[in-house]
This record gives sequence, structure tokens and C-alpha cells, in this order.
Amino acid sequence: MQDQYGNEVSTGSRAALDAYNEGVDLFLAAQVGAGAAFERAIAHDPSFALAHAALARHHQMYAKPMEAVKSIISARELGAGYTMREQAHVAIIGQLIDGNAAGAYGDIKTHIQDYPRDMLTLQPCAGVFSLIAFSGRASREAETFAFFDNIKGAFDKNWWFDCVYGFALAEMGRLSDAEPILERSYSANPSNANAAHYKAHYHYEAGEHKAGLEFVRDWLTGYDPAGLMHCHIAWHDALWSLELGDEAGAWSVVEDAVRPGAAWGPPINVLTDMVSFLFRAELAGLPRKDALWREISDYACIHFPEPGVSFADAHAALAHAMAGQEMALQKLRETTAGTAADQVRILSKVFTAFAGANWQAVVDGILPLMSSHERLGGSNAQRDLIEFTLVHALLQLGKTEEATRLLTMRRPRLAKDGLPASLLPKENVA
Repeated sequence: MQDQYGNEVSTGSRAALDAYNEGVDLFLAAQVGAGAAFERAIAHDPSFALAHAALARHHQMYAKPMEAVKSIISARELGAGYTMREQAHVAIIGQLIDGNAAGAYGDIKTHIQDYPRDMLTLQPCAGVFSLIAFSGRASREAETFAFFDNIKGAFDKNWWFDCVYGFALAEMGRLSDAEPILERSYSANPSNANAAHYKAHYHYEAGEHKAGLEFVRDWLTGYDPAGLMHCHIAWHDALWSLELGDEAGAWSVVEDAVRPGAAWGPPINVLTDMVSFLFRAELAGLPRKDALWREISDYACIHFPEPGVSFADAHAALAHAMAGQEMALQKLRETTAGTAADQVRILSKVFTAFAGANWQAVVDGILPLMSSHERLGGSNAQRDLIEFTLVHALLQLGKTEEATRLLTMRRPRLAKDGLPASLLPKENVA
């Protein structure tokens, strides 16, 4: 038998295969129910190694490491006698569970030469938290595009491939190329949370605040809050609400869907989205919420007690600086762990200067990062936190012309009508 993407599958149970196919599509769409579908597949065929491997990956994405380890042990034990494709598939998922990102990525590149439609081995290379995005390499956005561009011939209007390929184009600034592909993906499967998320990024990159807000707010009404992307898509809602002057609406979204304890999401999303919103609110001139900064700083200490994931570490550094958590901050100032540890060390000092309103130190410290901060991972929208930090510091120094010129050069679509309202001093906002 074959799965829905034409890959041979070693199970004698049609019911198990149907449940597995359902789980794969739900997983790729970041929808609730994938784990239950994989468990049904295993119930129908306990020896179905691919279902065990898929369940392991699902547990990993939902930050359940012990469950992931148990499932991958079962997959490895059961899959030894399966086809070469399935053995390689299980081995790749196993490396992901083991934390061997470099090994997994190398094996994936070899694997897809023969099996470009082996979807659960493609998925770890997609998006801005991927094996490529968190590699710490320069030009990793181009690398992500090249990865998917090289295999596009194996796909004909596939809803998942289109969304990740279109997003790769959008992140490189090729919006006119990205738009029809993203729209095609969304039309083919409107329940695909990744397509909805990437459409939101398209609107952000195009500077379409109102259209973006209307889209995500409407789409979220049909998305289960337990879905993998709910917290992050809600973050987009909150940012646009803030930009369009609806401060009460922005805070309401944060309280309901982003803040720790209220939101469900992988810890990396809860940490980075909450930190980012609090910081942007401060840049917009809203009063500092010390209690929330302490809360998210404590959350970072619990979920990321040791440095190693540079994108998370950079946001943790900001949280610790704003909360005055000197001991936790010092650990990040000295870290050598992570693929972009050098940038984490610099940002730890920059955010300390920011918290103390030492604007010239902010400018001097952050300038060396401006040509390479994509190494941290994350999207353009997420890394605007760094861009806007520099713009804000320049504005505080009275260098409005320089701040405007900088943003116009680096983020021209966001600056097409001048500096964003959320960066201007309150008295200058209409």
C-alpha cells in the first residue's frame, strides 16, 4: 500500500493507513487531532513503525519530550525490517528527537533525492524555526528557498508544499511571486494553519495592516485554541491591533491567547511572542508593565534554563533585562551555546542598555548585527524587534531623519508612509 503522497507503506491494515494519512495531513496543517489519528493507526496495527515515528514527532512539536522518546524507541525497534525508505524515515525522525539537527538535515538532503514526497522528512526544513532557520548560517533564507525550489517539480499544486514555498519567496521579498502561490495553497485547504499564518506574513511584509488584521481575526474564530499555531497567529492580531491604534483590543488578545497561562503553545512561541509584544508596546509609548516582564522572565527561566536555542535566548535576554533579572542575564552575556551565541551575547548587552535608557550604547551595540541577524532564526516580522530597537534608540537621540532613512532602506514597505505609527512618540501619532 501507499500513503497519499505515493510512498510505499508497510502495513497490512487499510484502517491503520487511513488513520496515518489523516494524521499526516492534520500534522502538516497544524490542526488538532494529529496525535489521536496516529494513535488510532497504532491501535489498528501496533507494528506500524511509521505511525510510531510520526507520533514521536508530534509529541516533540507539542513539547512532550518523554513521550517523544518512548514513541521513537518503538519506531526504531519495529522498523528495522522495513523498506529502505521507511528505515531512513525513522532514522531521520530519530535524529530530530535526539537533538541531532545537523545530522538530520544532512540525511534529509540525501533522502529527498530519492523520496522528495516523503512529507514528514520535508516538514522539519520548512518555516523559520526549522533545521535551516536555526542553523546559525548566513543567508539561510535563500537556503530555505533553494531547498524547496529544488524539489518543486515533484509537486503539482499541493496545498502544503505551496504554502511553505510561497512563504520562502515572501521572506526573500519576492511578494509578487509569493502571493498567487500562497492564495492557491489557502484556497486548496483553508483549514491549513500554516497557510493562514503565511498569508498573515504576506500582509505584514506588504504593509497591509488592516487587511492582515481582518484576515487573521476572522480565521482564528474557527481555529481550536489548542492548535499549534494559535498563540502565534493571535500575536499577529495583537501587533496589527497595536499598529492601528486599538490598544485595548491588542491587550485583550494578549491576555486571552498569548500570555503564559492563558495561551497554549510551544514554549518557544509563548516566550518569543509575549516578549515581542511587550517590547513593541513599549516602543509604541505605552507604560511599561513590570509585572508582565517579570512573569515572562520567570517563564524563560523555567522553560529555557540553559542557553542553546539562540532565537529563544535573544528574547529571554530582553525579558531578563527589562525585569532586572541580573543573574539570568549574565548567563546569556557569557554563553557559548547555540548556533548564534555571539549574537545572543551582544543582544544581552544591548537590551541591558535599552532597559537603562542608554540610547547611544544601544546604537553602538546593535549596529554590528544589522547585516546578519537572520542567523538568529525567526521571520522578518519577528526580527523587526531588532530593527525597531535601533530605530527607537535613534529617535530617542533626536536623530529622526537618520531613523527614517534607516528603516526606509532596510524595511521599505513598512516605511512606505513614513515611520510606523507604533514607533512614533505619542504626541506625533494622529
